[in-house]
This record gives sequence, C-alpha cells and structure tokens, in this order.
Amino acid sequence: MVLNYIWIAFFVIAFIFGAIQLMMGDTTIFKAMVDSTFDSSKTAFETSIGLTGVLSLWLGIMKIGEKAGMVNVLARALSPVFTKLFPDIPKNHPVMGSIFMNIASNMLGLDNAATPTGLKAMSQMQELNPKKDTATNPMIMFLVLNTSGLTIIPTTILAFRATYGAASPTDVFIPILLATTVATLTGIIITSLWQKINLFQPVLLTFIFCLCAFVGLVIWGFGNMDKDTMATVTGLTGNLILFSVILTFIVAGFIKKINVYDAFIEGAKEGFTTAVRIIPYLVAILVGVGVFRASGAMDMLIHGISWCMQQFGLNTDFVGALPTAFMKPLSGSGARGLMLESMKNYGPDSFVGRLSCIFQGSTDTTFYILAVYFGSVSIKYTRHAVACGLLADLAGVLAAIAIAYTFFGN
Repeated sequence: MVLNYIWIAFFVIAFIFGAIQLMMGDTTIFKAMVDSTFDSSKTAFETSIGLTGVLSLWLGIMKIGEKAGMVNVLARALSPVFTKLFPDIPKNHPVMGSIFMNIASNMLGLDNAATPTGLKAMSQMQELNPKKDTATNPMIMFLVLNTSGLTIIPTTILAFRATYGAASPTDVFIPILLATTVATLTGIIITSLWQKINLFQPVLLTFIFCLCAFVGLVIWGFGNMDKDTMATVTGLTGNLILFSVILTFIVAGFIKKINVYDAFIEGAKEGFTTAVRIIPYLVAILVGVGVFRASGAMDMLIHGISWCMQQFGLNTDFVGALPTAFMKPLSGSGARGLMLESMKNYGPDSFVGRLSCIFQGSTDTTFYILAVYFGSVSIKYTRHAVACGLLADLAGVLAAIAIAYTFFGN
C-alpha cells in the first residue's frame, strides 16, 4: 500500500512541477516527461531481459545445490543466528542457505549472484506464507538486509574512480565500509524493534559484535594495501569465491549421484519465468522515477535543501552530492549516473565527488529491490518494509555525510 501512495506521488508531483515550468515558458517540459516514460519502460524491459541469462544460470546452480543438500548444510550452520533474526522460519529450513548466499554475494559486491539467490530466497519464504499477497516478517527483514546494502568490497565504485583519474581511487573504501555498516545495523535494529525481536539475546549480540569485528579486520587489512594490490585482491577474492561456489555445488551433486545437468535445466527454467514475471513491476517503478526526475522536481528539492542549510549558516559542501543519495533508493543506474556526473563536474578528488561515491556504496536501491523481490512472488501489501528500508537508507546517508567530513572535510 505504501508503494501505491509513493508511485502516485511521483506522477502528481511531476505534473505540478511540469505545469509550473510550462507557465514559466518551458514548452518542452511535458515532452521531456512523456519521453522519459518511454525511455524508462524500455530500460525496465531491457533490464529484465538482461537478467534472464544470469537468473537462469544462478537458479540452475542453486537447484543443483538444493538437490545435493548443500543449501541445507548452509541452513544448519546459520541456524543459531538466523532463527533469531527470522523466528517465523522453521529451524534448518533450506531458505536459510539461500538467504546466506544472497547476503554473502552482496557483501562481496557480486551483484550477478545476489539477485538470483535473493529471488530464490523470496520464493522459498513465499511457500511458508499463509497470506500470499502480504509480506511476512521474514520477508521484510530479508528485504531490509538487502536495501541497507552491506558491501565489504565496492569494486565497481573503485573502478569508476580509477577511470575518472582519482589520485587514490581506494581512499573512499573505508568511509563506504563504515557508512554501509551503520545502515545495515540500523536496519536490523529498527526492523527487530518493529517485529518485537529481542536484540539482547546472546546469539544476536555475538553476531553483531562479530560483524563489527570482521568489518574492522577488513578495514585494517585493506587499509595497509596500495591501490594496485587492493584492486588485485578484491577482484581475485570475488571471482574465486564465485567460481568455488559453482564447483562445490556441482561436485556435491555428482557425489550424491544427482543428474546435475537435468537439475541445472530445471532451475534455469525458473530463471526465465522469474525474469518475465518482474517486468511489470520494474516498468512501474522506473517510469515513476523517470517522470519525477524529468519534471525537475529532483533538482528543485536539492536547491531547496541548499537554501535551508544556508539560512542556518551551515556548511553546504555536501549538497552537491545529494542527488546521488536521493536517487539511490529509486534507481541504481540513475544513482550511478549522478555519481559519475558529480566526479566529472566537481572532480573525483573533490569533497562532492568523494561523498557521491560514499552515498553510492552506503545503501542499495530500496524501491528497485522491493519491486523486483516482492514482484517475483506477487506480494501486494508490503507492510512496514518501505518504512524500515528508508530509515536504514537515511541512517546510511547521515553516516556518509558525517564520515565524509571526518575523512575529507576542510
């Protein structure tokens, strides 16, 4: 229901801003808005079709792992923690393994693996859902963990900074890691409070402590590497883990005397049908975002915030990077474009350029994820998923600003 109101608001606000600009003499504004609907629809379709191959691959691999018992092994290993965060999921249920693989893929920046495993997890949780059109508590917790976007290795961002000639492309690595950790912990805490999950259970406290310790260890390790070594290690680690998962599942299937080829084909078929099923949801959200942006509403919002900050005598250096922060929950590609635009206009080593990169890496595309994941299982009523996801995003944005001033402020 929340998405319903937000989607309507995109069009209403866009029309109001378009009408204002028309009265001010801009006769092309509505053409630009209409063009954006066609462009966004095309982008949504191309995105979905582009996912087909990746979905088919990874859902095929997941099916092999499921039949070989590897997903159950992961589920049992994670059961002590995940049964606390997802108390409504039966103990040792295979979905625990899918959730782990999705979160691990996100942490390593392996986007191509994260989406298929995430969709698989949603499908398995839907099987446990007594109300097929309404999001369950585990679904919402899972979505918030995704939208808060904990990423240990932001490979793409570092690559873009190197391309744009940053003196030290990896100088945003630690700030991104800190900001995304704040967003993830905030998301867990807020969702747990909403769902009345006791966070003071020893297992959960230990998990949170270990998460912080692991992040600290990664920060220390990568902080002692030069940019070339870091790029090599991140690329090698991600690809090695990815291929190891594929090989492990296939070998496990062979040992279990499973016809791994037939199992792969069975899972791959699910990938195709899933890609087709999410097209309407992608079209809806991307068209709404496109119209909102084309109307000039986003630019007006930025200028308004800048004016307010100036009235209170506050530093406004961060305002130039806000378009990336506002766009990130709506569109990953849009936010990426705004990040690149910031580095181009202000310079990759400017405060705005660096902060845009931190924004890009601190959270994930909340509305895109909600549309794709909930759409894949035909969920209409998302309950508190949007609120918890956006609050985690807000925590990530505020943390990014504070951290940027700490690391790069004058």
